[in-house]
Order: sequence, then C-alpha cells, then structure tokens
Amino acid sequence: MNLKRIVNRIQRFIAEHSGSDRKIKFLRKQGVIIGNGCHLETMSFSTEPYLVELGDHVAIANGTVLVTHDGGISCFRDEFPGDDVFGKIVIGNNVHIGVNCTILPNTEIGDNCIVGAGSVLRGRFPADSVIVGNPAKVIMSIQTQKFLFRVNPNRLHTEEMSDPAKKPIVLRHFATKKS
Repeated sequence: MNLKRIVNRIQRFIAEHSGSDRKIKFLRKQGVIIGNGCHLETMSFSTEPYLVELGDHVAIANGTVLVTHDGGISCFRDEFPGDDVFGKIVIGNNVHIGVNCTILPNTEIGDNCIVGAGSVLRGRFPADSVIVGNPAKVIMSIQTQKFLFRVNPNRLHTEEMSDPAKKPIVLRHFATKKS
C-alpha cells in the first residue's frame, strides 16, 4: 500500500470519528459537492463520492448510505466483461435525511424535503415533500408536516441546549403526561 493511500485512510478514520465540519472537509476533498450550512453524521458516500451533490442546509443522519453504482451488473459479467453502471445523486437545499436511509444511484431529491428513517430511495422526488418507506414514496407535503409539528404536544424549545440542560425539561414534560 502506498503512502498516499495510507494517509487517506488515516484522514478518513479521523473524519469518521470527528464532528460534521471535519467530515465535510474530508468529503469535499473526495469530490463531493457540499453546500453551505450542512450537517453530516455519515461518511458512507460510496466508491464514487464525486457523483454526489448536496445543496445548502442538508442534514444526513448516522447510518445513511449513498450508493452511486449498481453492483447487479456483476450477474452479467459474461455479457458485459469489465463494465460497471453508475448514477449521480443530487440532493436539493434544506433537506433532512433520517437515520439508516439508503440513497441509490440516479436519485434526485428536491428542495425542502424530509426523508424518514430507514427509507430506500431511487428516482426523482419533488420539492416540498415528506418521503418515507421501502421503496420510498411521497406521503405528504412539507406544509402538512409543518402543521403536524406545530400542533405536536411534545414539541419543546430545546435545540440550543446542552444535554444536561435539556434533560430536566424533557423529563418534566413527560412526567406530567398521562400514559
């Protein structure tokens, strides 16, 4: 293994075990186009990271995998020796992708979308959508989801709080709720 490859593996290891900013810096060096204000908890950007484009304010949760190739062609090596199949992944602005999703090649997610945990996406998904399932489908508009968040009795103002500051508020809230 040459020195350049060893250095790359060390840098990847450090990025994987660091915060979002270091992950983004590493992935940009690998060719991923990443907009401003993004938050990444995953490092699984396939073997062709240069085929992935993220807009501004994209959040991708842990366990999510972006796949830019179709390994199924290996079943046809006799007919297509040495060939591979690839596809781009383009994610718009202001998109939240939940835990453990799989984004397959040739997928485009429009602006202002929420992708539910565990979803498997392939294809084009319109802007302003909530997308869930396997296979993923649009289940409602982003405006409907916004309304559901607005009326949710468990919505608490804690985003900027540390875990120790947040914990008593959350526990107090749920202690007063009847099961």
